[in-house]
Amino acid sequence: MDFFSIILLAVGLAMDCLAVSVSKGICAGRFRWRDALRMACLFGLFQGLMPLAGYAVSSLFAAQIKAVDHWVAFGLLGFIGGRMIVEAYKPSDGACAEAGGDRAGRHYTWGSLLVLAVATSIDALATGVIFAPYPEWIAVAVLIIGLTSFLLSLVGTAIGTAFGSRFHLKVEVWGGVILILIGAKILVEHLFFS
Repeated sequence: MDFFSIILLAVGLAMDCLAVSVSKGICAGRFRWRDALRMACLFGLFQGLMPLAGYAVSSLFAAQIKAVDHWVAFGLLGFIGGRMIVEAYKPSDGACAEAGGDRAGRHYTWGSLLVLAVATSIDALATGVIFAPYPEWIAVAVLIIGLTSFLLSLVGTAIGTAFGSRFHLKVEVWGGVILILIGAKILVEHLFFS
């Protein structure tokens, strides 16, 4: 594990946050700092803390998985990345309810954002397992993953409100590809260079 890999991992994990933020921005119709910051803080917090939770659980079994940790990392990141790619091409309901009241505010309620924060961070929970053999990197990873998710959530909200539904970028695909490549890198480094 190295610093560059952690940055790539953070970007890959944050693609779900970016995609959801763009969607929320499209539905809200206008950018409000209060709403964007609320979502970005929740996304960043959950994305940062979930790997720590995954690491804490997996570190209890670090000795047992040491011999296969590279295969575990490759398998988890490959599965998570593959799932992100598949889900990017699934049809979504895509409908933004526009009836009534404060259209922007309704899309940023604490309850709905909390559900989205948990949903988008499940991948990060599983990713925490790959840090069991690298305890020296977990604090850095938590900080970088949380901060990256926070920033990309803000960017996503701004993109969604600025461009509306005119652009349909499959950012989850790029996130999935990044995660798969990181898993392959860990496997290759362990098998051929350790």
